[in-house]
Amino acid sequence: MDKKKICVVVNSLGGGGAERSSALLTKMLDNLGYNVHIVSVLKDVDYEYAGSLLNLGELKEKDNSIKGRLNRFFIFKNYLKENQFDFIIDNRVRQSIIIEFFTRRILYKNKNIIYVIRSRKITKYFTKSMFWGKRIFRNAYAYVGVSEEIRDEISNSYKFKNVIKINNPVEIDDNNSSTEEGIDFTEDYILFYGRLSDEVKNVSLLIDAYKISQLPEENIKLLILGDGKDKDMLKYKANSDNINFKPFTNNPFPYVKHARFCCLTSRYEGFPRVLIESLSVGTPVLSVECSGVSEIVVNEYNGLIVENYNKQALAGAMNKFVLNKDLYTTCKQNSRLSIEHLSLLKVGEEWSNLLNEKR
Repeated sequence: MDKKKICVVVNSLGGGGAERSSALLTKMLDNLGYNVHIVSVLKDVDYEYAGSLLNLGELKEKDNSIKGRLNRFFIFKNYLKENQFDFIIDNRVRQSIIIEFFTRRILYKNKNIIYVIRSRKITKYFTKSMFWGKRIFRNAYAYVGVSEEIRDEISNSYKFKNVIKINNPVEIDDNNSSTEEGIDFTEDYILFYGRLSDEVKNVSLLIDAYKISQLPEENIKLLILGDGKDKDMLKYKANSDNINFKPFTNNPFPYVKHARFCCLTSRYEGFPRVLIESLSVGTPVLSVECSGVSEIVVNEYNGLIVENYNKQALAGAMNKFVLNKDLYTTCKQNSRLSIEHLSLLKVGEEWSNLLNEKR
């Protein structure tokens, strides 16, 4: 029997958690025996992936005129026609009504489409118009929210059928190969890593809380790992020898492994990769309350959860993690065990069930 052919459509394969999740999806599907193809809108490739890649982003860099855009559209159209995919799994952010209208009516016409929604801000995935979102995206094969909150929000707001939850997976590195690289930071530290966009990640809150915590007195630094449009602003705000910045790396795991704990202060999320990746290498986490967190973190079992937008509460939790040795040890010991259900194998089984449903 021929392998089922799957086309995974992505914004890119580099830069952030959603992109890493999309890359892992291709590896999961490949491991399950599917014939995997990837179409990327942008050219960035930072993460390992599996399958054949059509990188439309390389063409975009050469020619992004109207003619160039039409050329890419028809290249994509012909690629779908030539390959006759069994499923198209669309992971893109989908905000333009015009682009999505023509994508659905021409590129995706009469095809089995699975839309993946990776953020609690679901209008990023169904356009900003509820009216057009309901009409453009209806009657898909399935809608996959990466958390319970996202699944429920889609069902309640758009009334689509076939809305399910499949969590983001994490590669559980039993051989510790991803964490073996040395790091150029020898001091004791807590860690933030991710895209430095303050309107989403709210790193300002983390900096403010760290400054009023007892961690500087305990000689525990704050290390911020990543790049983004707000990096210079955050450096200016930090203005401290205790707060250090390092650039984006496609393998943050050595830094994660050696951190006291990792921090998440986002205004909204989907199913935060930072948390599951940290726990997968045995590093407990400190997170504010936002979408997806309660499905990952059990307070005082594998980490701490505090009220969002409250720097005093966040600083207090930092102190608690550092000063309460028994609590910290408990959370560290439970870290890896707490996310075993999110392995590529376990989450892959859920994808396989979806792709093999009899309808």
